[in-house]
This record gives sequence, C-alpha cells and structure tokens, in this order.
Amino acid sequence: MSAGFFELGAELLARREPFATATVVRAERPTSAKPGAKAIVTPDGRLVGWIGGSCAAPVVIREALAAIADGEARLIEISKTSGAPRPGVRHFPMTCHSGGTLEIHIEPLLPTEQLIVVGRTPLARALAALGAAMGRHVVVAEPDVTKDDFPTANAVVSDLARARIDARTAIVIAARGDADEDPVEAALATPARYVGLVASRTRGDVIRDVLQRRGVSADRLARLKYPAGLDIGARSDDEIALTIFAEILQQRAAPQAEATAEPREAVDPICDMTVPITPTALRAEFEGTTYYFCGEGCRRRFLKDPAAAVAATR
Repeated sequence: MSAGFFELGAELLARREPFATATVVRAERPTSAKPGAKAIVTPDGRLVGWIGGSCAAPVVIREALAAIADGEARLIEISKTSGAPRPGVRHFPMTCHSGGTLEIHIEPLLPTEQLIVVGRTPLARALAALGAAMGRHVVVAEPDVTKDDFPTANAVVSDLARARIDARTAIVIAARGDADEDPVEAALATPARYVGLVASRTRGDVIRDVLQRRGVSADRLARLKYPAGLDIGARSDDEIALTIFAEILQQRAAPQAEATAEPREAVDPICDMTVPITPTALRAEFEGTTYYFCGEGCRRRFLKDPAAAVAATR
C-alpha cells in the first residue's frame, strides 16, 4: 500500500478538509482491484488511489460524497447479482461486461468540531477550557495574547482572518468590549455554524443595528445569537460558558439542510451509468448541453461522434 494514501489523509486532516476513504474488503474475479486496495475521495469528487476501474469509480465517488454529506459510513457491493441485497449492504449493478464483484467500505473523515473564542476575558478563558475538555479544536482569535494566557487552546491567532473556519466551527465573541461590531461582522461572513455574542440584549441590538447600516444582510444577521447561551440563570463565568456550549450543542442537533444535500447526478450517455456532478467530473459540451462521463473511455467515444451518441439516448 502506498504511503501517499496516509500522507494525503494526514494533510487533509491538518487542513481541516473533510474526505472519505474507500477500502476494498472483498473481491471476486474478474476484478482489477484486490482486497485492501484503498482510495481517498475529496469533496470535489477527486479520487486518489485505486478501488477498481470505470465500473467502480463513479459509484464509489457518488457514495463517498453522500457519506461526507451525512457523516455516515456505508458498505457497498458492486456486482451483477440480481437478488435482494444483504442487510446493511447497498447494492449497485456491475456495468462492466467482464463481471466480478466488489465490496467496498466507505468511511467519512470529518474535521474535529472547532470552537473559536474572541476575547481575553475570564469568560473567554472558561470557554477555551471547556471546549478543550469537550474535545473541540480550540482557537483563540485575539491580538496580543499567547498560549501562556490560554494553555488549553490548540492555537492562538491575532484575528479571525487567520483562523481556518468551516461549517463545523462555532465562534463566540466574548470580549465584552466597545468594538465588538468588527469581530461579529467578520464571524458572520464565515461558514461557521454558530456565531454567539456575549452581550446584553440592549447591547446586542445596538451592534445588530450598526451592522445593518454597514450593509450586512438580514440572513447573516439572523445567524447571530445574543445574549449567547441558554437562559437557565447562570451566574459565574464557568456557568455562562456551560450555557453557551449547551446552545452550540443544541444548534448542532438542529437539521442542517446544507449538510445533508445529496450530490447532483447525471447519466453517462455512452454506458448509462449514473455519475456524480462534481468540479472534477469528466465532461464534454455539445450544442449547449454538458454531458458527464464515468471514465475517459466513454468520453472519447462521445467526442468521436457526439450527434450519434446523443441520438442513441433518445
């Protein structure tokens, strides 16, 4: 097995980029992939490694993208078997004339959930400590602070622009200062799932009005939670930190439409295989329409006579 598989996986994890691994767990001849063969699939549909040729790759990419979207592992079988699939196994037809059977385990690897804390207040320190205790990747985004000030944080950066922020991130502005508008605006411009502001309702309304006058959209402003945290009568900084973390967990449990969206699909006009539409998918244009292909072989056949290929599909 190539060390590049593990190197790429480690690199993607370090960059907080989601991906899925695909591992061949069973193969019946004739198949080009053998048990133990591995590949990585990235969110743009790029497959790195080998789990079989054009008969297997489109199915694996499609299922891997779905796994990244829903966070669920799956076991798939690609074969000419027409009987009912075994419980827990998703069956897909083998389109290669040579036949054979592949069972492939697909597992999504998603970045560790991240907590970014803005501020150097006692509450900011309490949030950082609680986030670390709960297994979050904790980043403090505040100028002129060091790891000595936040020993439980994974990283300290000078501002939000220097943090790697994704949909698995929660941002809490806990500066309790007079210039919270800037970090709140920066946080709302990111894909962070949660943006909370530690401020009174009155102060939060003022900040919201300022940002509205700056041109921040209503959709973005609706994402801002203030006062941050569940209202359960918390008093100390530790208790307030706990209510904020509880609100983050509560929002995570709410349905996220973008997280469960299935990848778009198209049908290869040459072999009739369903392929995912991704930035790296093989494609060709003909008379203003984009066609997608399972492999370079089908694409070459299409380009030899696009009109005939399109007519055959009608």
